[in-house]
Amino acid sequence: MTSTLVAQFLDPETLQGALQRVKGTGHAALDAFTPYPIEGLAEQLGVARSRIRPAMLIGGLATAAFAFGLQWYSAVIDYPIDSGGRPLNSWQVFLLVPFEVGVFAAALAGVIAFLRSCRLPRLHDALFEIPGFERATQDRYVLVAASEADPNDLRTVLTEAGAVAVTELRLP
Repeated sequence: MTSTLVAQFLDPETLQGALQRVKGTGHAALDAFTPYPIEGLAEQLGVARSRIRPAMLIGGLATAAFAFGLQWYSAVIDYPIDSGGRPLNSWQVFLLVPFEVGVFAAALAGVIAFLRSCRLPRLHDALFEIPGFERATQDRYVLVAASEADPNDLRTVLTEAGAVAVTELRLP
């Protein structure tokens, strides 16, 4: 059974030292919460790159291609109108709508990918029940770590690393 512990630290150097000790002892470091971004902390945690940009690119290009194809099909195949002897397949005429629709679809795909990556909308999180967790936005540095084996061993590692408070996270 996996036990999850939440440790609070007073400064970022202690947090980063505790993170190295947790990983060095074979436990898993799940997440960290700090009042401001800390250089190199995401790399230490092993956080994967965001998928928002690829989702925006795919959403924008796919929608633009669909809009272009729909205009081309309707003007060339489905309802061709000869206007002054101009060719039916003049692609320059069809570029404005795919551009506008592609930009809108990319923005919409970015918002959806952002909400999905943050797991929003979420009305409740078990971390909010930890006493003092709200100080992670002010003056505390919080590390969430998990242990597959003995949670007391992880608690000892966090306490020896300088944690001022260690609380077990109870998931519903």
